[in-house]
Amino acid sequence: MDHYKVLGLHKTASKEEIKAAFKKLAFQFHPDKHSQSPKSVKDSATLRFKQVSEAYEVLMDDRKRADYNYRWRSGQQSGGGGNGKYYSQYGYGYGRSGRSYEYKTRSGFGGGGGGGGFASKFELAFRILTARSSLLNLGFAAAILGVMIVIDTSGESLWKMQNSGLVL
Repeated sequence: MDHYKVLGLHKTASKEEIKAAFKKLAFQFHPDKHSQSPKSVKDSATLRFKQVSEAYEVLMDDRKRADYNYRWRSGQQSGGGGNGKYYSQYGYGYGRSGRSYEYKTRSGFGGGGGGGGFASKFELAFRILTARSSLLNLGFAAAILGVMIVIDTSGESLWKMQNSGLVL
């Protein structure tokens, strides 16, 4: 499922355009609006509402959108199979499990279903190292290391100043 097609948008759509398209379609397919409709119409509207909601959730979050665009592009270039596309219970997309989002592929969890090659492992390592928490931890560690170097250097300088006249 292409989230942009679900919302009727181009891939360069702004957040305002995404929000407007979502509001329009969510109102059109909301389950409460179809509560008195026949079962087939109600089920169809409910499914469309879930797809629209999922598309909105992915496209409004900058990180999820970038990841989705990357995955979609990779899937299209490799022949359009299930390799680069994620699915949830409603079709392709993101699934939610536990406390964090998991990326699901047709062959299981993780890197794109390509057998866990070097590229997927490299991508996983890149994602971990560029995560905000990793960068914050790295910055904190660098600050501590810098302070340790300054203290060590100043300690040596003080020792040399105090003991410059001693002959051993």
